[in-house]
Amino acid sequence: MEFKSIMHVSFFTDQMDVMRDFYENKLGLKTKIVTRARLYEGLNRGAYSEVAKIDPDRIIIVYIEIAPGQFIELFPKNEGQKEHDQWNERVGYSHFALLVDDIEDTRDQLVAAGVEIDTPLSKGPSNTWQMWVHDPDGNKFEIMQYTPESFQLVGSIMESK
Repeated sequence: MEFKSIMHVSFFTDQMDVMRDFYENKLGLKTKIVTRARLYEGLNRGAYSEVAKIDPDRIIIVYIEIAPGQFIELFPKNEGQKEHDQWNERVGYSHFALLVDDIEDTRDQLVAAGVEIDTPLSKGPSNTWQMWVHDPDGNKFEIMQYTPESFQLVGSIMESK
C-alpha cells in the first residue's frame, strides 16, 4: 500500500459564505468543486437524497483547492449538530498545516488581507519555521516553511530505551 498525499481535510460550518471568503479571498485559494443536493437525487444517500427532493440547489459540499489534488472540504452544518469544542480540548482532530516557500512573505500577505496571526514566527524543535492562524470557525492551522535541516526532510527518530 502506498499513499500519495492527504486528499482533503473536512469541516462542518454554519457560516459557509464567511469561510469561503476567508479561504478564497484572504488565503488566495480557489474553489474547485461546489456540489449541490440535486446530485444526490435518486441515490441512497440518506439525508442528502431527501434534501435533493425539497431543495435541489442547496450546497452540500465545497472543495477549496490548496495544491493540485489537495483540498479543504466544507460541509454546511447539519440541523441539530453541536458546536465545536475548544481547540485541543478532546482527543481527535487537532489541526492541519500548510507548507509555503517564504513564511515571512506569507505572513505579510496574510496581515495585509486582514488575517489575524495567532503566534509570532518561530523555528520549532524540528528546525521548521512555523506560525499559527485560525479560520472564522476557529479551526487552528499552522503555516510552515522547511529549512535544509527540517526533520520532515532529513528525518529524526528519538526512541527511548
